[in-house]
Amino acid sequence: MSESSRINVERLAQKVADGDLMALGRALTLVEVGEADGRALLKQLENRCGQARIIGFTGPPGAGKSTLVDALIHEWRSAGLPVAVLAVDPVSPVSGGAVLGDRTRMGAHTLDDGVFIRSVSARGHLGGLSVAAHDMAYVMDAAGWPLILIETVGAGQSETEIAQVADLSVVISAPGLGDDLQAIKAGILEIGDVLVVNKADRDDADQTAKHLESMLALRSEKHRNVPVLRVSASNGTGVSQLADTLNRLLSESTSDRLAKRKAHKLAMTVQILASRISAGIPEKELAALGQEEFDRMIKQSLAALSAEMED
Repeated sequence: MSESSRINVERLAQKVADGDLMALGRALTLVEVGEADGRALLKQLENRCGQARIIGFTGPPGAGKSTLVDALIHEWRSAGLPVAVLAVDPVSPVSGGAVLGDRTRMGAHTLDDGVFIRSVSARGHLGGLSVAAHDMAYVMDAAGWPLILIETVGAGQSETEIAQVADLSVVISAPGLGDDLQAIKAGILEIGDVLVVNKADRDDADQTAKHLESMLALRSEKHRNVPVLRVSASNGTGVSQLADTLNRLLSESTSDRLAKRKAHKLAMTVQILASRISAGIPEKELAALGQEEFDRMIKQSLAALSAEMED
């Protein structure tokens, strides 16, 4: 990295830490691109991370995730709490960027300085999150946002990754979608700290809630005591109770949040490097390559990446 580039990154990092929203937007774009300056920026902000509480919202399409997140924003803003949102949207087939559906649905908060909403494209990543979403949440954390909400793309089959990033994971279901069976297939029931039946004003909402409650018996004994809440985000029913429950669970959390996030970031980095190395080796050579040699190549790539961030 050149000296001028390093200085620019340092200046941007300071502006982010000072709460400059324009600088935050530029920083998020830099990190999303994933090149050297973005990695250097993350290094600059590393010591400022770890204060924010992160709540993840996941569930199949049609469950009303965006509407519920929007209602919770209203609830927390009424209490004076600043809220940042990272909405992971489907990828646009035209531009390759985010479709921006979630950001549009939360447009009522545009003029509120206490709300910051950023959309990011999933870019084909199968864990319900963009690969860059983890780092973008860290930047929001470093910018001083005390509460960060991450809404996954809602792919329905592979949404469990959010549990590795968020302090709490909220799994949202709705009557009539077959969400109880979907939750088992996707594995998302196991990662929920709170299960929500949205659109609870429908006649079959109680049946959906009972199905989810009975399925908690499939979880390990340690993780069965999970609240199942009925909410109707469109008319506000149950939203304040959900916010109170999330506030209570966050206050009870004693886990080392930053260590957890760093461990997951390292695991994802190794996974990405392994995929890139595999893609760059002819199939026959890859088949003949021993695991020990492959691991050595990954370690070399990690060392090179670390050295690049130090420069």
